[in-house]
Amino acid sequence: MMALLDRLKQELDRAGKAAQDAFDDGKTRLEAFRTRQLADKAAQSLGYAVYRARKSGGDLDAATYDRLRATLETHDTDAARLESEIELRRQQGAASRGAPSDRSSGGPDSSTDYTSSPS
Repeated sequence: MMALLDRLKQELDRAGKAAQDAFDDGKTRLEAFRTRQLADKAAQSLGYAVYRARKSGGDLDAATYDRLRATLETHDTDAARLESEIELRRQQGAASRGAPSDRSSGGPDSSTDYTSSPS
């Protein structure tokens, strides 16, 4: 009876860890998505500022450029860091399951090129 309870506790602990890992992964993905949106908005702001300055016959002043560039760089760096964390977790998860971490390992779809346009 005690062995059964120990086994049940182990399985519940394992399921709890899997659920926590899934929650953490989802949280990181959402944070990466939101950070990438902020980087896109910063890039858009920089583009609009340059456009408006050129449209009025001038150049973007250095202070505005530096501020917008720094904002873009910060968000872009943060998004890249989060995306790297996601990729690392994906690779670690695949390795722990004993599965290949990418499709180039000779699976049935490994030769399919979905990026090329039809001829």
